[in-house]
Amino acid sequence: MTTTLSETTFPGLVPGTWVIDPIHSDIGFTVRHLMSKVRGQFRDFEGSLTIADNPLDSSAYASIDLSSVDTRNADRDSHLRSADFFSVETSPKMTFQTTGIRQDGDRLIATGALTIKAVTKPVELALEFLGVEKDAYGNTRVGFEATTQISRKDWGITFNIPLEGDKVMIGDKVDVVLAIQAVHQA
Repeated sequence: MTTTLSETTFPGLVPGTWVIDPIHSDIGFTVRHLMSKVRGQFRDFEGSLTIADNPLDSSAYASIDLSSVDTRNADRDSHLRSADFFSVETSPKMTFQTTGIRQDGDRLIATGALTIKAVTKPVELALEFLGVEKDAYGNTRVGFEATTQISRKDWGITFNIPLEGDKVMIGDKVDVVLAIQAVHQA
């Protein structure tokens, strides 16, 4: 008997459109600030997964409202919305569109195009399939977690404050974690 990638790697995952459930999903980030790290998330986003017969031919799209940034500090969030960082007045959305999915040993990698402030750059996300389950209302849900690290300078986000000893207040590297739950559309 031959097993397919879907049966062995993605048990229960069926082809079709899966819409991201923002109530049960999270798009978060961490960036160095002085000697610690600041964590934040985006509260408003939408997207979908299009699962193909061969899951490696699948695709994903997400649109994130940059004005929904939340670091638990209103002044910092307001500054992040400004031209120093996200420029939400002129570029209100951040988008991601996959360009491919591949296996790398026992890891899954999603490649894609991330657009922030009208700058589009390629990114790679390490994917973890978390499973497929029916919820209490009979909806079929899938869970994925994706992680990556980006350089904010690649998207023209260069604001910083110099400190003593050739140091700066804000790190360039941003760790991104997407915990996604999506609902299958009948």
